[in-house]
Amino acid sequence: MVKVGFICEGKTEQEIIESSNFQDWLDRNGLRCVNPVFDVAGSGNLLPHRLGDIRDTLFRNGANVIVIITDLDQDQCITVTRQRITQQDNQVVIIAVKQIESWFLSDSTTLRRLFSDNAFEFSNPEAENNPFATLKRLFELKTGRGIGTKPMLARRMLKYGFTIENAAQHPNCPSAHYFLTKLQTLASAN
Repeated sequence: MVKVGFICEGKTEQEIIESSNFQDWLDRNGLRCVNPVFDVAGSGNLLPHRLGDIRDTLFRNGANVIVIITDLDQDQCITVTRQRITQQDNQVVIIAVKQIESWFLSDSTTLRRLFSDNAFEFSNPEAENNPFATLKRLFELKTGRGIGTKPMLARRMLKYGFTIENAAQHPNCPSAHYFLTKLQTLASAN
């Protein structure tokens, strides 16, 4: 069993990682989450000099590998984001294209349930510059209700069945697919 420590850019990522659905997926795939799951409160805090103590804590708590989850945000490309964070031993950096909320747009199964619309499909979630704003508009249009903050949206999506597996099945959400594939690779390497 590979023990994975998670460092998240924000509360939304932390909510997803700590969810029972994701914890069950980890267990089914020979992985175990090391606690605590860290929220560094912004991508600007994902810098080597700010991650040292967090990495040390996760390794002391038994982590074999650390996975950092962040958004592309305004960086020009994934390479720029990876260079900012820098590569460290026993560390993997996962970058959601644009923002993690694009994974929510990719989960047609959950959005159909929330919108009471069995035909709902969002064609290109990772092309959205601001998927949270897109989700906000969709929720107002389809349900007549807002979504609150990003962590509130995450909790609502999780309550109604959001899984990264659903997002990864979307043909235009390669970052979710990459995330799960990378974790499975870590499990099989041990």
